Amino acid sequence: MKRLFNGRLSTGRVVTRVAARRRGRGRVARGAVGAIVLAGAALGGTAVPAAAAAQEYVALGDSMASGPLIPDITGPIGCGRSTHNYAHELASRLGAALRDVTCSGAKTTHMTQSQSTSVGGVDTGTVPPQLDALTASTALVTLTIGGNDVGLVGIAQDCATLDPTATPCKGEFEEQVAQRTRDFGPKLSAVLDGIRARSPKARIVVTGYGLYIKQNGCWPVQPVLPTDANFLQGSVNAMNDVIRQQTTAHGGTYVDLVTPSAGHDACQSSSRRWVEGYVPVHAAAPLHPNAQGEAAYAAVLGGVLGA
Repeated sequence: MKRLFNGRLSTGRVVTRVAARRRGRGRVARGAVGAIVLAGAALGGTAVPAAAAAQEYVALGDSMASGPLIPDITGPIGCGRSTHNYAHELASRLGAALRDVTCSGAKTTHMTQSQSTSVGGVDTGTVPPQLDALTASTALVTLTIGGNDVGLVGIAQDCATLDPTATPCKGEFEEQVAQRTRDFGPKLSAVLDGIRARSPKARIVVTGYGLYIKQNGCWPVQPVLPTDANFLQGSVNAMNDVIRQQTTAHGGTYVDLVTPSAGHDACQSSSRRWVEGYVPVHAAAPLHPNAQGEAAYAAVLGGVLGA
């Protein structure tokens, strides 16, 4: 996802941004990521058979699904796709043949349109529409999309402050986020229709986004005021509600990632967190899932599919 609680990943690139000072609010500098990590330790795990393993599995989605900066890189470098994102971990569990086309910065429009990518401002070309990966024989599709359509990352960055007396940013952005969330519903509906048209026999599994920051936050460990921590996670939850409603209406399977993420948000210790904070402590993009989080999401999805 390009814009969810992280140093901005814009159309597959990682960009350093400096948070603006607004209305007297002191703002901290935004986290930055210099380049895609090309190597790192592999995440261990033992593949286990599922009750009904998918023969052909296509993974669609944004950076929450692609796993930017988690070693090792695979596919187009601008997509920030990891060999240890949840799709790869899940495919290993299922013994499935994976076609992973997830890409950092992807929006719903990039399901049917090509996506330009770049790293650090350097053009890395375009990638095809993600739905092009689907076939009539596809048995399983996973999808994580919406974070970039709603555009929460820039807002989360502008809400960051090291001043405990700063004015909360909720009032500045609440209406904008609510409108974008409403607009997202029909876009997701069209994507789900497109998946079904291309892969009529596939099981469609759509994830929500996880718990990024706990109730009232943990200022200054993560530099957002309690009111704004609740606003930001509440916006994620509202987006999840749209995802759940549209998925159910289209006969898909919605997977909640907030509930299993309890106790694993960015406020937790480095050994417990599934998502990184504004300043990552693991090889992962700021406020994106780390390797532990991606593996945990795969376990949740595997449990749903096994059931």
